[in-house]
Amino acid sequence: MVDEWFFLNPEWLTAGIVVLLVLVYMARRAEGHKRRAALIFSRLKVVREAAGGRELAWRRSAGFLMSALALTCLFLSLADLHIPWTATHKGVNVVLVIDVSGSMQATDFEPSRLEAAKQSARVLIESLKPVDHCGIIVFSEGATAGSYLTRLKDRTIQKLDAIRPREGRTAIGDGLSLAVDMITSIPNRRKVVILLSDGENNAGVIPPAEAAAFAKREGVQVYTVGVGSVKPVVLGYDWFGRAQYARLDEETLRHIAKTTGGEYFRAIDVTTLEQIYETLSEKIEHENEDVSTAPWFVGMAVLLILAEQWLRYGGGRIIP
Repeated sequence: MVDEWFFLNPEWLTAGIVVLLVLVYMARRAEGHKRRAALIFSRLKVVREAAGGRELAWRRSAGFLMSALALTCLFLSLADLHIPWTATHKGVNVVLVIDVSGSMQATDFEPSRLEAAKQSARVLIESLKPVDHCGIIVFSEGATAGSYLTRLKDRTIQKLDAIRPREGRTAIGDGLSLAVDMITSIPNRRKVVILLSDGENNAGVIPPAEAAAFAKREGVQVYTVGVGSVKPVVLGYDWFGRAQYARLDEETLRHIAKTTGGEYFRAIDVTTLEQIYETLSEKIEHENEDVSTAPWFVGMAVLLILAEQWLRYGGGRIIP
């Protein structure tokens, strides 16, 4: 979304223009009456007031101008102009989706894939701004909330540290769908999901492509991270003694990222995983906060009214 100026209640702007036009018309009409009335006074009266007439007219004009400006400011405050303020930023909703299936216990990442992923995720959470919300989804054969969306980063990190690996297969689609449900619970914010997995979708009820389409409809940007070293990693052996390898489904992770406008990253060791999360923390961009200018215009209106009253009744009073 491009930052731009906008009026929250533009109908008040229209009303203000109409009222100001009416006031200008009434002022001009009243001035015409005064000029016609002045013709009945004697030349002596005109000469006597000539010295102070111009100054008096200037003060009256200034008083009317201040009143008109004060009224303009009040209508602008009611119209509630919002501007993108570079000094403040909107918060971002960030949900980390972490694979905790059996393959995440592999030790090609020291001390394990899951622990390395948790450590990198911790660095990203700590890099978030105080206005950001962060949550965690974990998934294996199903998906559950590891930490609900909150600004309390310390609490999120505590939940992250408590995550443990589970036995079972991998439900990528379920994990992503639950993340979209969580991240949209706080509206009107940029929404970013970071999904990490080392396997292929072989469990759950929601296909990854369907979950990706759901994320796209909700305006959720998904960055995916594939974990797995270059060499095949043996996870165990079946009943016949055949080696079981961790299989990373990069095609699915790429499709999710492409569908939602995110990016896919491949981590082959602890160093590249840390670098990926550092890059992701930079990609979480913040939009400028839309700030209401109503209080500013109210303040200006009050000052203008006070100035007009000073001209009328104070040291520079118009009325003797």
